[in-house]
Amino acid sequence: MIHAELLDDGLLLARLDHPGKANVFDAALGEAFAALVERVCGAESVRGLILASAKPDFLLGADIELLRTLDSAPKAFEATMAFKAELRRLERCGKPVVAIVNGQALGAGFEIALACHARIGLVDTVLALPEVRLGLLPAGGGTQRLPRLVGQATALPWLLEGTRIRAAQAQESGLLEAVAASAEDALALARAWALAHPQPEQPWDRKGWRYPGGGSARQGELWAIAPSMASDKGGTQLPNLTHILSCVFEGGLLGIDAALELESRYFAACATSAPARALLGLWLEQREVQHGAARPAVPVHRVHRLGVIGAGMMGAGIAHVAAKAGIEVVLLDSQQALAERGKAHAEQQLKRLPEAERQAVLARIEPTTNFVALRGCDLVIEAVFEQRSVKTEVIHKAEAHLDADTVFGSNTSTLPIGSLAQASSAPERFVGIHFFSPVEKMPLVEIIRGPRTGDAALALAFDLTRQLGKTAIVVNDGRGFYTSRCFGTYLLEACAMVLEGVPAAVVEAAGRQAGMPMPPLALHDEVSLSLTLAVDAQTRTDLGAAAPAPHPGLALVQELVAAGRVGRKAGQGFYDYEGGKKLWAGLARHAKPASWDLDELAQRLLDVQMLEALRCLHEGVLGSVAEGNVGAVLGWGFAPHTGGTLQAVQAQGLAAFLQRCAGRAARLGARWQPEPGLAQLSL
Repeated sequence: MIHAELLDDGLLLARLDHPGKANVFDAALGEAFAALVERVCGAESVRGLILASAKPDFLLGADIELLRTLDSAPKAFEATMAFKAELRRLERCGKPVVAIVNGQALGAGFEIALACHARIGLVDTVLALPEVRLGLLPAGGGTQRLPRLVGQATALPWLLEGTRIRAAQAQESGLLEAVAASAEDALALARAWALAHPQPEQPWDRKGWRYPGGGSARQGELWAIAPSMASDKGGTQLPNLTHILSCVFEGGLLGIDAALELESRYFAACATSAPARALLGLWLEQREVQHGAARPAVPVHRVHRLGVIGAGMMGAGIAHVAAKAGIEVVLLDSQQALAERGKAHAEQQLKRLPEAERQAVLARIEPTTNFVALRGCDLVIEAVFEQRSVKTEVIHKAEAHLDADTVFGSNTSTLPIGSLAQASSAPERFVGIHFFSPVEKMPLVEIIRGPRTGDAALALAFDLTRQLGKTAIVVNDGRGFYTSRCFGTYLLEACAMVLEGVPAAVVEAAGRQAGMPMPPLALHDEVSLSLTLAVDAQTRTDLGAAAPAPHPGLALVQELVAAGRVGRKAGQGFYDYEGGKKLWAGLARHAKPASWDLDELAQRLLDVQMLEALRCLHEGVLGSVAEGNVGAVLGWGFAPHTGGTLQAVQAQGLAAFLQRCAGRAARLGARWQPEPGLAQLSL
């Protein structure tokens, strides 16, 4: 677990070396760490400690399974206080303790480093306290030591966002004493610092010490806006955000030991909360998905050359992330100027990179109008307009020049892959690869297996997403697949509410209260109202008399589009954007004077998505509950505090949920009526 070597200068060099692939803080490492602290503090022959890692990363935080065992407030409080007792003993032992932080130091790894008297980084060092994303807060002293080192104003956003702090920024803020070019240089710097400071003391243990920039009582401006900072991150549904504020503010009025105890009490409240339990469950499901549970058992292949047809925002984004991942990209469009503009998008996104690195990435993107350039590509992805005729034409043109084993992927978000593959001469090598916009930021890719998609094609699409550092879910074919199908219900149910007389502002407030990342009408403007109508029109063209009854919310979309209000790009949709963003006054004519139950409206906006997710599971579009939850949160931002659509149903109880939906069907229409088979689903 920890390999220790006493150096000739009396310093103990200890390297963290968990038997697994990476260093994670579990019960076994906790015991080994306690034994190390005992040796450093108790042995006269040890003059100080240099703590390093034998792995590519310093320490990736606490083991999730260990966190899941903290299922009661006393357990959570006692476990974190025991860990902090070891850290306090180490930092007060009267001997120098220096951390050499290589790679990532996350969560408990960062907190251990914060308890050291000095930290030496390397160029690849990344520090972060990502517990906030699990509905938790740092409980190893992170909410107390970090503000005491860099100041509350700097620390608070890092704590609320789980910010990844890279080496240069960490050194500039004072978290790192130095950044070394190599492990050997780092060790030399650590030894020199330790020998030059034989009896160090932490700043907060010195008499008369004061917070950098002032403590809580002197940061009135910061604490006036802090609640809105938490609210912007989802504070209404994630209590850990307000608990982080409390830890930093109240801790700033206390001595370090009382503040550390306060932190553990707030952590105990977080650890036993429903959002934390849901988010921990989601993390485990995401790990299961990332490990390739749905990937066919065929050899792994890397994509070396990728073709992207369509250089709009989506195609340009795919080209950018692929080139950044080291893949040669052919970016093809109907006009050279459009292809060049797609490459320019990548250049704009790369402006923060050093010049040589930026030019190396851009050199991998070949803008062209010539389909012949697609020869030699392992995979080609079309990202053209969401219209069957346009996509069919592109498929025919591309396949005339593809190698015999090239896989063709469609970035369609709604059109069934099986129907698109009818235009292909090799449907076994045709697969859906649905990216989300903006590609650079969205972590999910939805891979769609068509009726004749082969295992090799599906596996290559999965392998590409891994190369791009994204998470892939694999779903079966169907109109709208999983993500677009469920996401669309959120937008249209909000439209139906407006037509029922709910004021637009109340609908938007319900979306925010539900925990969605954007309220539905504003989000619809971003997506484009005309796209909603185009998708519906294509569905009716394809299905004819078999098409489902129109959603009642479509009438409002048609009304706005007819008035030229098609969304944000046009400067007007549900909102007016000239002179500041505000809801269009014309929506008020639908509003009825009434007392609206905001909780019920918020739950309705969630329930409509959850019901559609159940249908996808029942129909076999979804292959697993895990993919349903991961796809919902990472794909369209379904209320993260629930842990996903299906986990939200599970928390409420399937029977109770279906009963509530059936009750709505009597009032709102057949779209709310659960199919009989849903009650037999296993969640």
